[in-house]
Amino acid sequence: MKRALIVKLGAIGDVVMAVPAVHLLHAQGFQIDWVAASQAASVLRLYPFVRVVEAEEQAILHGSPWQRLVGLQRVWRQLARHYDLVATLYYDRRYRLLSLPVLASRYIRLRTDNRRWNLLPGRHHTDEFARILLDAAAGESTTANGADVGDTGPVPTSVPPLRPVVLPACPLPPAGRPRITLAPGGARNLLRDDRLRRWPLELYAALAKLLDRAGYDIVLTGGPGDTWVREAFAGMPHTDLIGQLSLPEVIALFDASAVVVTHDSGPLHLAGLTRCGLLGIFGPVDPRARLPRRPGAVALWGGEGYACRPCYDGSRYARCRDNTCMAEVTPEHALQSVENLLRNY
Repeated sequence: MKRALIVKLGAIGDVVMAVPAVHLLHAQGFQIDWVAASQAASVLRLYPFVRVVEAEEQAILHGSPWQRLVGLQRVWRQLARHYDLVATLYYDRRYRLLSLPVLASRYIRLRTDNRRWNLLPGRHHTDEFARILLDAAAGESTTANGADVGDTGPVPTSVPPLRPVVLPACPLPPAGRPRITLAPGGARNLLRDDRLRRWPLELYAALAKLLDRAGYDIVLTGGPGDTWVREAFAGMPHTDLIGQLSLPEVIALFDASAVVVTHDSGPLHLAGLTRCGLLGIFGPVDPRARLPRRPGAVALWGGEGYACRPCYDGSRYARCRDNTCMAEVTPEHALQSVENLLRNY
């Protein structure tokens, strides 16, 4: 059997968008090894076709030189001696260190200077990962730095999210009324804080008040780093699960929710793996490239008429002191979309 090594530690949204493309690679006869950080690894283990090689992201990215070396060696010891394909799904060439001692017939990484290995703007990232990986699997050999030789024909498009076969039990009992789960934090990892893509916290709180008045069950979720959002919801009825769930449990919670409301962050893509109604709120990022493509997933895109929208190019935003485009999506707009999902999905 052919072997492929995928290097994609996180962020979780990018990992989730890459899973269906990697599954297409597996369907072509590749055994998949995937180097991932601990949070992403917990999601990838829900897919039996992936052998996870867990990397200590904190040590490798931010540790001392000795800690980085030890972290890299722990990864290297778990890798096969030879792969048919090594795909480093980063533009930053430093991530090639994770597969440095690996022998392979073909190496690729994302590159802004080569259209073939670039995630093209305006296209959904899942489709782009599929195009790149299937092209790499079918193409001729390249050098270790990913130099371009050869090309292939058309590849599948409109690749949907890949739902895990088995999920843990929902961490909450049934509510007896429609459950609306809000994920107001996220959009943050070890390398950066993308605050411009978050819907303002005060608007989430205003939406929660509207939902409470309408009689819905409200749940808050997020990671351990999202505790800063709690104060905005003080005094209103809700269930707070921030920092209390593993990522597989978050997916199970979303699957048992009537609607999930969030912005372009990890929870958006985790909710895309489930059957819930999903409302994604966007501003500087084009939802056509990020919104999970499945029934029941809709987007509100703020800033219509702004010449600068979308301003995110994959690594940077336009110079902007406030995400005004996001603030143009009102709580009333969000409530209307939630109720449309409840009626029609």
